[in-house]
Amino acid sequence: MSQFAINLIFVGASFALYIGIAIWARAGSTKEFYVAGGGVNPVTNGMATAADWMSAASFISMAGLIAAGGYANSTFLMGWTGGYVLLAMLLAPYLRKFGKFTVPDFIGDRFYSKGARLTAVVCLIIMSVTYVIGQMTGAGVAFSRFLEVSSATGIWIAAGVVFVYAVFGGMKGITYTQVAQYVVLIIAYTIPAVFISLQLTNNPIPMFGMFSTHVESGQPLLVKLDEIVRELGFQDYTADVSNKLNMVLFTLSLMIGTAGLPHVIIRFFTVPKVADARWSAGWTLVFIALLYLTAPAVASMARLNLLTTIYPAGPTADAINYAERPDWIKNWEQTGLIRWEDKNNDGRIQLYNETPAFAAKAEERGWAGNELTVNNDILVLANPEIANLPGWVVGLIAAGGIAAALSTAAGLLLAISSAISHDLIKNIINPQISEKGEMLAARISMAGAILLATYLGLNPPGFAAQVVALAFGIAAATLFPALMMGIFSKRVSGQGAIAGMLAGLVVTLLYIFTYLGWFFIPGTNMLPNTVDNWILGISPLSFGAVGAMINFVVAFAVSSVTAAPPKEIQELVESVRYPKGAGAAVDH
Repeated sequence: MSQFAINLIFVGASFALYIGIAIWARAGSTKEFYVAGGGVNPVTNGMATAADWMSAASFISMAGLIAAGGYANSTFLMGWTGGYVLLAMLLAPYLRKFGKFTVPDFIGDRFYSKGARLTAVVCLIIMSVTYVIGQMTGAGVAFSRFLEVSSATGIWIAAGVVFVYAVFGGMKGITYTQVAQYVVLIIAYTIPAVFISLQLTNNPIPMFGMFSTHVESGQPLLVKLDEIVRELGFQDYTADVSNKLNMVLFTLSLMIGTAGLPHVIIRFFTVPKVADARWSAGWTLVFIALLYLTAPAVASMARLNLLTTIYPAGPTADAINYAERPDWIKNWEQTGLIRWEDKNNDGRIQLYNETPAFAAKAEERGWAGNELTVNNDILVLANPEIANLPGWVVGLIAAGGIAAALSTAAGLLLAISSAISHDLIKNIINPQISEKGEMLAARISMAGAILLATYLGLNPPGFAAQVVALAFGIAAATLFPALMMGIFSKRVSGQGAIAGMLAGLVVTLLYIFTYLGWFFIPGTNMLPNTVDNWILGISPLSFGAVGAMINFVVAFAVSSVTAAPPKEIQELVESVRYPKGAGAAVDH
């Protein structure tokens, strides 16, 4: 059986499962559409939340980023995992005690203002749309390779599948679909990792294999990897980070951005009780850890496999002839995600770090420039092929990569849909709308969001994890401070919250657009996106933490010169702040 047929079977079977679940769990009311009826078991919700969280960025891009940047990119692991601890401890139980449908619900009621609700809706939509770009891009990468279609066609296929189970199933259909997607993606991620770890180190546990001895060389695997990348002009894989401020801010931005993600927060509105919200967060961490503990090992082994494929006799010997390149390179070349250009006309593949510091050594070896361009997003997906694993493993990881992208895309689209239909239409524009009319508005807005996400996925500003990091920065600078102040401060007023969110949003977007282009349109950036041009060396990806600080300062400053919140609002804050012993949350 051909590899294409195997891939088709795995991907097709997973699609049939998702759509079948959506039909079985079709939402029949707004409560089922927004919060799955409010009766989801904490373990089930933990698994669904993990799938919602472990997006294309986690499954596809994170290991690729760590493989490319080594220790420096471990910030993704630290930030995303730490963010869940913040969410579990500081937000989830309190928001569940409040007991409504959405994040703007809480902000609108707590800050007694339609303006605050509208500001939260705008921030949520900007953040979610930015985030969903990464998911659609990741789905396109997976589809383009494994179903042998163009990346654009893959994105349209992904949009169609999400449309079927998200538009009709709502949160109820998405929840049980995400449970299935978690099972698919975690099996798909760990089985290839076990095989590869066994091949390279004889250790079946990848996270231990990374620190074990490389069988072929007899050296510790990371020492061997450091030697190879150093010889090719790259920074040591385990090298420390020079800009500690940027690393701290980026980690913090990812942490508080995670805690402020609306599509994750709304998952904690689906459980029956306040205590269940904490348990859901705990189970989510367990399920996430299964992948996140494996990712660094996958990254280091993927980088080592790639380099030893190009330099089978070592980095000081000749590279392989292009005509003798392995099948996996041929396969990925068809997607455009691997490109080769013979700059010195020797028919060989030169892969190295083309920098001025390495120019003399490259010239000495007769190299005229780096000839192989490899998209970071493909490393996890290509790993089984690089390691010559069986065809069914390749098919499994195809299904897993697509499941990761679709699960998070569905959650984000639901957050956008509920913000438009429930917060904007129901609570601001037309409070008299019927439940049937609200359901129709929710489905129409979700369909519109899918079309917008598809368009942006076809024209993304960067590879998946970078785009997702921008979304986290926006969430960090806008929603997280508003939620924290709403729960833990009785003094912050509606005017203060609005001013803080707008200040955080505007400053963060201006900083991002300065270096990445206005609305991410290529060529419209005002300054080159280089360290030399960053203010205090702070990357656009790290600026969310600064935006959050600005949000807090502006909110407290404006609140200090405006009237204190009404007594009933202060009592609401007092009530929300003590979830323990509250039993069932406020009725939806």
